[in-house]
Amino acid sequence: MTERKPIIPGEVIVKGDKYLPGENTEKKGEDIIALRYGLSEETNGLVKVIPLSGVYLPRRGNVVIGKVENLNLNGWFINIGTPENAFLPLSEVQGYIGKNELEEVMEMGSIAIAKIKDVNKRGVDLTIKGRGLGRVEEGMIVEINPHKVPRIIGREGSMINLIKAETGCNITVGQNGLIGISGEKIENELLAKKAILFIAEKSYVSGLTDEIKKWFERETKVSTSSGKNVERKSERPSEVERKEKK
Repeated sequence: MTERKPIIPGEVIVKGDKYLPGENTEKKGEDIIALRYGLSEETNGLVKVIPLSGVYLPRRGNVVIGKVENLNLNGWFINIGTPENAFLPLSEVQGYIGKNELEEVMEMGSIAIAKIKDVNKRGVDLTIKGRGLGRVEEGMIVEINPHKVPRIIGREGSMINLIKAETGCNITVGQNGLIGISGEKIENELLAKKAILFIAEKSYVSGLTDEIKKWFERETKVSTSSGKNVERKSERPSEVERKEKK
């Protein structure tokens, strides 16, 4: 696997017959050419570009985070950043829920972590059957461009695991660009949020893992010298913090 590097549309990524075009690339003669702005990556001869800009395209199996914007007797309509709200039916909630009990599970304005069960002509169908899925009861939500999510996660989860280790927070990354952060202290949540926004801003930089390690070292020194120790406060979903897209 080669090191990821910034690439622009029309730029030649690699040359040679041994390479095959992957996502967001095409082959012209012996050249593999980028079709999108992003980061190039080559694995076992397959070359692709990881986009760093654009809208979220829902895919089956994606974990997403969204806000309940409407409900009826059959389920909830959740905004996950797609043109039409996704739908979470009653049948995709753990346990029996009566048709008059929907607001006891989630109400208007609630934040939910869900998984995309299907994408079809009618729209996007969700489920919250599964570990880590359901209503968000506390913490904060950070929003970034969805195409920068791979940089937040890192190869084999290396980047997100680093953030978790440095902050002690539970972090759920939605493929639609919304990221849930929950920690024992609000200062830890804010540090995780700051790190995520730093990575999103520097997503085009090579060697970003080393950069974020140095960043945490600097932030830790600042935090230690200030002597802050703010206790975590529980927040209702309506108070969940959101960050505008970059």
